[in-house]
Amino acid sequence: MDGSILLSARERKVLIAAYRKGEREVSRRAHVLLLLDQGWSWREVSAILLASNDLLARTLKQYRQGGVDAIVPPPASEPSVPWWLAKVVTWLTTKVPEDFGYFRRRWSCAMLSEVLAWEAAVRVGAEAVRRGLKRLGYVWRRPRPVVGLTDPDYAKKLRNIQDLLRELPEGETALFQDEVDVQLNPKIGSCWMGRGKQAQVVTPGNNVKRHLAGSLAWRTGRLFVSPPGMRRNSELFVQHLDDLRRRLRGYHKIHVICDNAIFHNCRLVTEYLGRWSHRLQLHFLPKYSPETNPIERVWWHLHETITRNHRCPTIEALLEDALDWLQQTTYFPIETSLYQTQAA
Repeated sequence: MDGSILLSARERKVLIAAYRKGEREVSRRAHVLLLLDQGWSWREVSAILLASNDLLARTLKQYRQGGVDAIVPPPASEPSVPWWLAKVVTWLTTKVPEDFGYFRRRWSCAMLSEVLAWEAAVRVGAEAVRRGLKRLGYVWRRPRPVVGLTDPDYAKKLRNIQDLLRELPEGETALFQDEVDVQLNPKIGSCWMGRGKQAQVVTPGNNVKRHLAGSLAWRTGRLFVSPPGMRRNSELFVQHLDDLRRRLRGYHKIHVICDNAIFHNCRLVTEYLGRWSHRLQLHFLPKYSPETNPIERVWWHLHETITRNHRCPTIEALLEDALDWLQQTTYFPIETSLYQTQAA
């Protein structure tokens, strides 16, 4: 019996997928056809796969009569969603239990089951609700907090900063500024651990904080960080502005782009800028928009690398690690699509 076959590219792709992920019997038959397509003889395929001649003959006959669909059955159609489950999904995405008179803000499977009984006269257990939601791709996990407030002048402020960066003269520089907290109490991050076991991160009990003020140069991505302070206030900000003025003597104008923290626009800052307005100028980002400040990404990397799950016994040791890392990674590419001009 001639066992030679010639698969098309589509058939070969379907059979490879069935061989890798299909059920055991489907995988064996797909393997047979793939080897025959590569020119292996009937005897070689039988010896390699420890398959009987009956299996090879039956597989080859099915393929010649019905093609790949006879070997790899098409996926079963998705079962229809029960009407009560569709109603549960609607409640889950548009309402809260409080809308039905319950003193509760979050849905649970038991609560959905109870509301179904009262509102739709359908008695379905909490476990059936959980299985139905899981089948539809819903999972129980922690939501991501987002800022609900928006700046009515968002577009105007962002456009002004874009114009500033696009038309920035050679003798001037622009920097994105922000502060970051370094805490002795470790930030908790995911890590590898044994199944059924939970790793532990030792906390000091009494938390200690230090604050770093930094600025990220727009053209080069160079990071400037001032000495840490005990408080995140106007004195820390003015100290950083004075540090920038001294370290960037080569520029006759320094544009500092910062957020709308109250201490960025107070009496002490105004008095300092009154003396150095010919060298320093502040520009404010839109309110409630941390995503518009590229230096936020630097602070994220700092926490990911240094402060999450750290084991430093003192704040001085943690600060030393943080400053060493910042010093070794002096330049950070500015990754943002909010600004049309590109950093050189």
